[in-house]
Amino acid sequence: MSPKVSVIIRTYNRERYIGGTIESVLAQTFGDFDLLVWDDGSTDKTFEIACEYAKSDPRVRITPMHHQGAAKSLKAAIADTFCQYLCWVDSDDLLAPTALEETVAVLDSTPSVGVVYTNYKVIDQNGAVKGSGKRCCMPYSEDRLLLDFMTFHFRLLRRSVYDQVGGISESIEMAEDYDLCLRLSEVTEFRHLRKSLYQYRTHPESLSRQYRFKQIECAQQAIARALERRGLSDRYEIHVAIREKFTLRRKR
Repeated sequence: MSPKVSVIIRTYNRERYIGGTIESVLAQTFGDFDLLVWDDGSTDKTFEIACEYAKSDPRVRITPMHHQGAAKSLKAAIADTFCQYLCWVDSDDLLAPTALEETVAVLDSTPSVGVVYTNYKVIDQNGAVKGSGKRCCMPYSEDRLLLDFMTFHFRLLRRSVYDQVGGISESIEMAEDYDLCLRLSEVTEFRHLRKSLYQYRTHPESLSRQYRFKQIECAQQAIARALERRGLSDRYEIHVAIREKFTLRRKR
């Protein structure tokens, strides 16, 4: 019998963090899962580290691939999974021990819900908690999702609704998860689990820091497409205002 949950860790050159991410999945109180570590052409020791975990736990599968980028690799990884529910964990982040147990319980008990998402904590490169994530503090609304990505960061999805909306769009490279959530919001009910069951790591090498303006551009594309799908493009267009704040610091 197949496991209930497919967990994907998509990774690229994360030798410093990949071990902790895998361990946080293996430490789940809900153990009926398949863990796919999709290595997107790492050139450091990420693949070798992941293989060590696969040797000791049969729930861990490792797939090494050539480098494709975020959206293409996630889409390909999901296509290589097979469980009723699915989720993904960034390879520098951590899952709380009860994350799967509590989100699976929501989907099991409420058939109308296709996506359940949780609160999250922000941690630094050393794992120290910096505070609670702010995006998920906003009440969920399908309309408000057009402007605010409140379903960030951890989500458990029914595979049936993922397939219904056509899955990941490769053309929204740096905002593929936001684009997916917009499309999912148009066909299924979302449930917000107000518990911090995910730890989102910020560090100098994170993609969100390196490609901030590209992410904004891709999010704008995702919103424009949502307006078109919802029949609102004749009345609204997306306008982006980027504000930078400058401060002076005393030299040391």
